[in-house]
Amino acid sequence: MTVAEERTTPARVMEPRVEPSRFSLSHPKSRIAWIRPSVWLPLLVMLAVLAALWQWGAEELPYLLPPLSDVGSSLASEFGYYVDNAMVTLGEAVSGLAMGFVAAFVLAVLTSELPLVRRAVMPIAVVLNVTPLVAIAPALVVAFGFGPLPKLIIAGLICFFPILINTAAGLRSVPLQVLQVYQTMRAGRIELLWHVRIPHALPFLFAALRIVFPLSIVGAVVAEMSAAGATGGLGTAISVASSMNQLPVVYASILVLAVMGVLLLLVVTLVERRVLHWHDSAHN
Repeated sequence: MTVAEERTTPARVMEPRVEPSRFSLSHPKSRIAWIRPSVWLPLLVMLAVLAALWQWGAEELPYLLPPLSDVGSSLASEFGYYVDNAMVTLGEAVSGLAMGFVAAFVLAVLTSELPLVRRAVMPIAVVLNVTPLVAIAPALVVAFGFGPLPKLIIAGLICFFPILINTAAGLRSVPLQVLQVYQTMRAGRIELLWHVRIPHALPFLFAALRIVFPLSIVGAVVAEMSAAGATGGLGTAISVASSMNQLPVVYASILVLAVMGVLLLLVVTLVERRVLHWHDSAHN
């Protein structure tokens, strides 16, 4: 091709690359990726294997495991009973989690801003974390009576330490260069806390919430089983059924608790993706 031909030949226009829709399977993060067999088939196979092992264990150890059909029959015939008790346990778990969250977040802010408070609070928090809460449940009943407050305190204490440690670590994770930039603009402590430290702490906080949301269910059940005066809840249902050797009721209650924990974890994950859409963790 001559120079004249090159000048007269129109340049090739690069067509813009169109990214496939999020609802297309060709998208790397498709919203309907769950329909691929590679996504749901391993879980289905694992559930089938576990069900087969359960049935074998029920035949070999009938005093330990009931048949899955008996568990399903108990759930179907007394569905309202499980729902009512699940609502009691969920209310105690969420209320206790809220109490623990507020206390832990306030203390995390104070410990990150005031070294004197950090040196005073952190050793006590560590001691509280390693203390068996079941052992102090009777004392809480004596102190606060037979109402729901002792159960809320136990659920809150179980959730307290992970939130405190993760939030405090997140508040102190701001790079020094960022702090220096804001200090050159004469930003105050409140401005640094609201615009810099708390946004940096959000990934740490949500990591703690992914742990403590299901853990709050465990705390509520432990409180119901160990604190006297419990009149409802799945922990009470398990205790009563165990004393009467009603294994299907025990395992049906455990199954409901597992479903509740998974749903709470799913809620936290969805909220985290919406709040932290700007963070790298939301794109993994």
